[in-house]
Amino acid sequence: MKTVAIKTEYQQSILALHRMRAQLLKFRHMQTNAIRGLLLEFGHPLPESYLALRKAFPTVMATLDKQLPGILIETLREQWARVQSLDNEIALIEGRLKRALAETPTCQMISDIPGVGLMTATAAVATMGDPASFKTGREFAAWLGLVPRQTGTGGRIRQLGISKRGDAYLRTLLMHGARAIIARRTYSDWVAGLIARRPYSVVIAAIANKLARTIWAVLATGKRYDGAAFAAAI
Repeated sequence: MKTVAIKTEYQQSILALHRMRAQLLKFRHMQTNAIRGLLLEFGHPLPESYLALRKAFPTVMATLDKQLPGILIETLREQWARVQSLDNEIALIEGRLKRALAETPTCQMISDIPGVGLMTATAAVATMGDPASFKTGREFAAWLGLVPRQTGTGGRIRQLGISKRGDAYLRTLLMHGARAIIARRTYSDWVAGLIARRPYSVVIAAIANKLARTIWAVLATGKRYDGAAFAAAI
């Protein structure tokens, strides 16, 4: 069992904000799915993307206002108002996390790393606690479940998929950061080589592993992120 340092109340507060934001996102997803499903029953499909749905909803409702019963239109507008209320609550929490980023030097240090934004920076610092709890960046990546599981017999070892141990939330954020690196198409030859010979999901896991190790290195050494050194690997 890998033990880590006890978190401070401030670090635990940051994680609480992340958990509440994730819950609100889940509520919003459920609400928009319900609205989309109800209108689909009346033959009016809506975009799956939330941003596209938010743009299309007023126009769709203006069209349906003359086609569907008023009792339904009124209820749908009330449900959409709830979605907008969730948006406001999410924005408030993100604003507090931005203030936490500005007030925390360690968060600012790792936010310079490509693929590490507001959510990943604040969550990583709060989740890790004390970097000295881990001997190496590889140990931190293993603690997050970003290394392959192994099995074997007779001295023959087989590597399986990632273990998925540790903090699933932070691991997910690192995976999203890895996808952002690939989407920008500003990666190095190392990533290009991975993309050429390995499946997409394997490449994402490898970059997420590298991000975790880089985050640990920056926090453990207390040195600012070195873009040139990172570019050689990513």
